[in-house]
Amino acid sequence: MELDNKTILLTGGTAGIGREMALQLKAKGAKIVLTGRNPDRLAAMRDHGFEVVSADLSNAAGVEALLAEWGGRELDVLLNNAGQLVDHDFRGGTPNPDAADDAIYANLNAPIRLITALVERMKARPQAAIINVTSGLAIAPAARTPVYCATKAGLRSYTLALRKQLADTSITVIEALPPVVDTQMNDGNPMKKLPADECARQIITAIEKDRDEANVGMTKVLRMVDSISPALARNVMLRF
Repeated sequence: MELDNKTILLTGGTAGIGREMALQLKAKGAKIVLTGRNPDRLAAMRDHGFEVVSADLSNAAGVEALLAEWGGRELDVLLNNAGQLVDHDFRGGTPNPDAADDAIYANLNAPIRLITALVERMKARPQAAIINVTSGLAIAPAARTPVYCATKAGLRSYTLALRKQLADTSITVIEALPPVVDTQMNDGNPMKKLPADECARQIITAIEKDRDEANVGMTKVLRMVDSISPALARNVMLRF
């Protein structure tokens, strides 16, 4: 896909991977509308020349507010990047189920609802793309973050099925699977982290080349191990 002059809706675009994708996509001539929840970060991205929408995608009201703000505008690329990591480790006490609900909605329900609402207008575009950002943890889970892993695995399955359904349309369906990335979400993670700008670069390259998947960084290795022995991949990742 040629990204110049494409209209892109990028969720979670004020920090981390999303912010880096926004900057790199803008440099390629795309017209970016990005969402976020933090007023200061939204203001900073507005100062960079982006159109921004305040949207909390951890609940239905936030998704509906975003869709109302979008209105009847055309859309070339929907980039479902927003996500939440939630503490859900019984080894440290009883987790908060409300926090889990918010993460499940943000990571899985919100992308499904946005796709459902916007896919028909995207079919009318000469070339369009839906990119769902999952995780290497969608392939094999880590013990410390079961809710996050479950939502990303769910979004991976949804993406695979959606790609089949839309195979005869103008929409390319892409899954991006980052490894551990150097973002605020992973501040407490001791694993080696990929710089956010490099993660963004690899995802954008996959979009430009119309690839079905962007296996980013060490996710390539995990995918290879999983193809040989899914049990080995699981056993390795469950140590974390």
